[in-house]
Amino acid sequence: MKKIPSKPLALLLALSVLAGGAFAWYARDARSPEERYKFAELTTGGIRQTVSANGTLNPVTLVNVGTQVSGSVKALYVDFNDQVQQGQVLAELDDAMLAAQARQSKANLMSARASLDLAEANADRMRTLFAQEYVSKQEVDQSVQALKSAQAQVRQVQAQADKDEANLGYTIIRSPVSGVVVDRQVDVGQTVAASFQTPTLFKIAQDLAQMQIDSAFAEADVGNIRVGQPVQFTVDAFPDRSFKGEVRQVRLNPTTTSNVVTYNVVVAVDNPEQILLPGMTAYVNITVAQRDDALLLPNAALRFRPPTEDSAPAQKRSAPGGVLGGMNGMGGPRPGRNAQSQQGGASSESMSKGSVHVLRGGKPVAVSVDLGITDSRNTEITGGELKAGDRVIIGVAEAGASVPDGGSLRMRAF
Repeated sequence: MKKIPSKPLALLLALSVLAGGAFAWYARDARSPEERYKFAELTTGGIRQTVSANGTLNPVTLVNVGTQVSGSVKALYVDFNDQVQQGQVLAELDDAMLAAQARQSKANLMSARASLDLAEANADRMRTLFAQEYVSKQEVDQSVQALKSAQAQVRQVQAQADKDEANLGYTIIRSPVSGVVVDRQVDVGQTVAASFQTPTLFKIAQDLAQMQIDSAFAEADVGNIRVGQPVQFTVDAFPDRSFKGEVRQVRLNPTTTSNVVTYNVVVAVDNPEQILLPGMTAYVNITVAQRDDALLLPNAALRFRPPTEDSAPAQKRSAPGGVLGGMNGMGGPRPGRNAQSQQGGASSESMSKGSVHVLRGGKPVAVSVDLGITDSRNTEITGGELKAGDRVIIGVAEAGASVPDGGSLRMRAF
């Protein structure tokens, strides 16, 4: 069998590759501009811009019930999840030592009062004898001084007796508020020591029908948050359900972690069903701006850049840093720069500019637009020559791919 030379074989393969590439290039150029690009039609509708963070659900009022005296727990009268009333007895400590001390103080008080009675009698006697010139003035003064000392001694012992009586009363732990016991940290027989720090025995939530979310928002977002703004959040326990709240407070005390500054935003939450429990993680979305009749531009149009050989000369761009100057990674304006709060209303001028491409003369042409608020899908157009119904390019269509609705996509508003 005759062997085929290797050089002609390699040349044949190279020609085949070139022919395939030429055919693909021809097939690409053979498509009409309508088939080469993906389009979206501008529509009007509502758009809402939000900022997001994680937070923790907490009771509005959580009281730590402790003890001011040391001792062992003699009895417990409540447990987890029990409803309690203000003044209700929660627990008792062993009061043997404190009761004995209180009795001793009472005995000391009786002794001091007896000494006071004697001092008063001596002072009266000395005054009578002095009037009859049987004793000197010095002896009268000494009896008066002894009387005053006895009176002071009675007051001192009385104070100690009151203190011991109060400490004896502290062995009975009572609820300072009405609510529900969310935590119990002691058991019968356990010894608690109230020395430098008051030990916590119980935690009582005053009202679980009213909760709050403590969330940490970045400093770039906190400037758009105002008291009274609506809040939507979800929890892992009910992933298919959305809950509502309202911004109650933006606390001025910042927290810095790894050079990241955050602020605590407190969200008020109604919990009439009491299905939201303390400690749950909440995924919070705060509506910082909203438009009901905005011209909507898909964020994909802001990210689109045509192939170099197909692009028409770009129009003059006024946004710093290129067409997407002042834009975030999603193709929309940075929320910290152009978001308008619901209370403040819409801005009279656009805070950022962008560029989109439309098909003119068979080629994509860049068109400058003024941009407003944005969400994860669309961005508001506040100015420019585009209007509802115009089609913008959002991508390059693959060969053989079909686009529904005559080659254009319609955006959906919320």
